Amino acid sequence: MPYEFYNVLHIGGIILVFMALGAALLHAGNGGTRENNPSRKLVAGLHGLGLLLVLVAGFGMLATRQLMVNGLPGFIHPKLLVWLLLGAAPVLIMRKPGAVPALWVVIPLLGGVAAYFGINHS
Repeated sequence: MPYEFYNVLHIGGIILVFMALGAALLHAGNGGTRENNPSRKLVAGLHGLGLLLVLVAGFGMLATRQLMVNGLPGFIHPKLLVWLLLGAAPVLIMRKPGAVPALWVVIPLLGGVAAYFGINHS
């Protein structure tokens, strides 16, 4: 597959992840709980699908650029850490609703860190 295909999938996955995290933050910030969220399965599914697309398409882009010849390039490690944190974020959002205001700032900053390492990896 061409690089551009993986790039579009990667960005689509990022959109899904942040859309799902925004929905979870809004629900928890309005006093909602896991039990009274009728969209919980949809939001969790979109979050998981987005993470899968980000991971598969990201490694697809690395493969098309032949950047994994000698193992993982160094810029991938901080990106994987950021995506691990974003993957765990829904648990934190639902278990610690008091952290929601801070997470409205932290989650986009994590996305910015991942974008920085993805753009400036040379």
